[in-house]
Amino acid sequence: MPITVDIDVMLAKRKMSVGELADRVGITPANLAVLKNGRAKAVRFATLAALCEVLGCQPGDLLRWEAEEPADTEAPDPPGEPATVG
Repeated sequence: MPITVDIDVMLAKRKMSVGELADRVGITPANLAVLKNGRAKAVRFATLAALCEVLGCQPGDLLRWEAEEPADTEAPDPPGEPATVG
């Protein structure tokens, strides 16, 4: 997924544990771990706002977009044809 979650970076900067952040935001440590590890499919704006309030940051400090690596689109040579080079 091209969205990277940097909650762990902000936790380190604020010297805060996952458990403390979860308590202060009002979500379970398990749900925070899902978000932190990039396994979440969505995040509620209310949760994002609470994370920003507790961590004293902006949404862009927690989430960033990274381009995906382009897939190799070069088609293989047809069978029986000599391989092309260059």
